[in-house]
Amino acid sequence: MSNAVPTGALLDEALAALERDLLAEGGPRISTMRNYNFAIIPYPPAAEFRLRQKVRELAGRLRAAGWGVLAISLQRLLLQRIRAMGLDVVASLAAREKSLWGKGPDRGLAYLLEKVAPLLEGPTGIAADVVREIDEFADSRRETDEKNVVLIGRAGALYPFFRSSSLLKHIDGRTRNLPVVLLYPGERRGMSSLSFMGELQPDGDYRPRIYP
Repeated sequence: MSNAVPTGALLDEALAALERDLLAEGGPRISTMRNYNFAIIPYPPAAEFRLRQKVRELAGRLRAAGWGVLAISLQRLLLQRIRAMGLDVVASLAAREKSLWGKGPDRGLAYLLEKVAPLLEGPTGIAADVVREIDEFADSRRETDEKNVVLIGRAGALYPFFRSSSLLKHIDGRTRNLPVVLLYPGERRGMSSLSFMGELQPDGDYRPRIYP
């Protein structure tokens, strides 16, 4: 008989621990590092819908307690960047990818990586979109600086074009020191390594606290 903790229980434990730390006496304490107010909640990609439900419930409780909650969808930001290329360009990319896929799935994926990854990478990529939304949120909540949190989700939409560790690196120092929580579809390997979507090689380039 397995003694493994069910993934649903681990997710519930992680979110409960996060909520306790956000509401801690003296202000949020999701990180032990000064001026680095980041945390990560990993979850199995198959638990995406459960994660969304639980996060909506958490956000509702926080808002009822007077908190400001900014939920950022990386999928939405990705689609905005793709659409900004223009419908004709997008149609051309789709047609070319479909043609290459017929010759080999790897060729089609490599083509998309070549065309889409540059839209996302670096400090002027999708990180800039995240920073813009955080700035707008922070400006609207100036009188309640101690009761705000940013939840970044739908990161699976970036696979395999972009690693979330790169996102955190490029928004570091640009988040107005608000608590920022990345909802991470993937697997935890050891104490501080994470495998994006459970598919990529484990990445140990993570400084935030990983819950639970």
